[in-house]
Amino acid sequence: MKKLPSSVLLLFICVLFTFSNVVFSQQNLDKNKLAVNGYDVVEYFNNTPTPGNANFQVEYKDAIYQFTSEANKSTFEKAPECYVPEYGGWCAYAMGNNGKKVEINPESYSIENKKLYLFYKTSFTDTKKKWSKKTKTLKTKANQNWKKWLIN
Repeated sequence: MKKLPSSVLLLFICVLFTFSNVVFSQQNLDKNKLAVNGYDVVEYFNNTPTPGNANFQVEYKDAIYQFTSEANKSTFEKAPECYVPEYGGWCAYAMGNNGKKVEINPESYSIENKKLYLFYKTSFTDTKKKWSKKTKTLKTKANQNWKKWLIN
């Protein structure tokens, strides 16, 4: 097998690193890289969104996830992709409606086909309700829009 020149190998590593940073930088994180406003993503699947604890945290794909217990942390570590929210943790409705990254309210969510979707919600606006009226259409558009964010 022919050995690649070190310059080609270095270029490949740089491209791979740049691509991975672009993908991970698209996540909705605070200044400390905390995902989902510190909420325990495993608890969403128990229908009990709960803030996590810094004593039970793990870094995954350049984001910090916090959990309510060592058991939830361990559950996440065994299959993180099952718990990470769709669209980098940005509002699913906004991603489908206009492709924009909009902050979320960690108490507004839905679990659909074993995936976590988060939504923007205030006293005046509830995007989860809007999402539920046109889920199929919005999800298709959100998937397309999210792919554009990952490419750019």
